[in-house]
Amino acid sequence: MTAPKIVGELDLSNLSHAAASLPRRRKNLNLHPVLEDPVQRLFNAMAPGTYVRPHRHDRPNGWEIMLAVRGAFSILIFDDAGAVLERIDLGAAHGATAVEIPARAWHTVVVMDPDTVMFEVKPGPYSPLGDKDFAAWAPLEGEAGTERFVAWYEAAVPGEKPPSLPGAETG
Repeated sequence: MTAPKIVGELDLSNLSHAAASLPRRRKNLNLHPVLEDPVQRLFNAMAPGTYVRPHRHDRPNGWEIMLAVRGAFSILIFDDAGAVLERIDLGAAHGATAVEIPARAWHTVVVMDPDTVMFEVKPGPYSPLGDKDFAAWAPLEGEAGTERFVAWYEAAVPGEKPPSLPGAETG
């Protein structure tokens, strides 16, 4: 018999501290043993300022569940052009606690509190090249403009359109 996996407060604190010190400002702790596992389940520690490029899981079983364990974060759901359709505020101590994002929905995460940790469940297997379809209307991770997108995410409300990308034509 396999031993139970136990994750405690110290584990989550260490995960949060590690996330805050990394360039991407996030770090996950997988509970599933291999990326090929049919059910992906993980803790994801995120620090304010992390940029999560809007994406979707473009397959019939591309849903995912996010649960607030510590801190607070918001999920933004977008239309195909990047306009905000819905903002879902989640918090471990206030507001909604969990959300299930439907398959094929454009979405992102914005962290509202330090030491935020979410728990995610989604169908596997995980393939880094095929798991996500990234939005063309948002900058790549590490590109100019990501800080502006994070600032927009923090206050975005339904109906708002994304900031224009650096170098994009206006008019």
